[in-house]
Amino acid sequence: MPLPPHEALIHLMVITSASDRDMTDVELARIGDVVRSWPVFEDFDHDRLVGIAQDCQKLLHEKDGLEGVLAHVAEALPERLLDTAYAAAFEVAAVDLEMRLEEVRVLQLIRRQLDLDTLTVAAIARAAKARLRTLT
Repeated sequence: MPLPPHEALIHLMVITSASDRDMTDVELARIGDVVRSWPVFEDFDHDRLVGIAQDCQKLLHEKDGLEGVLAHVAEALPERLLDTAYAAAFEVAAVDLEMRLEEVRVLQLIRRQLDLDTLTVAAIARAAKARLRTLT
């Protein structure tokens, strides 16, 4: 059974956060911020967020693991949301302003699974970095 698109987007953010086995408070807060503020989630029941994140964690521990979650996500998302999905995942990876090797690897897997072109990926990365930059 395919995931609903909202759940697929949340799964990408969760797997990005969990990629280094340490879901930080900053990353979890960013997931919440994205779900509360991005227009793609305007008709989403925010009370379901924690349960969906927990479901994703369980799926990561099943036989197909990360590859299985990524396949379900790609199947669930319409083409017009593929860049949005990658942008949501990138937001979580970039929020602490330090991209660990595991996060980079998961983002590469997401890019491949969603079949995103290099220019789209570069634009998303540049926009997120500009948005998260501070004065100090």
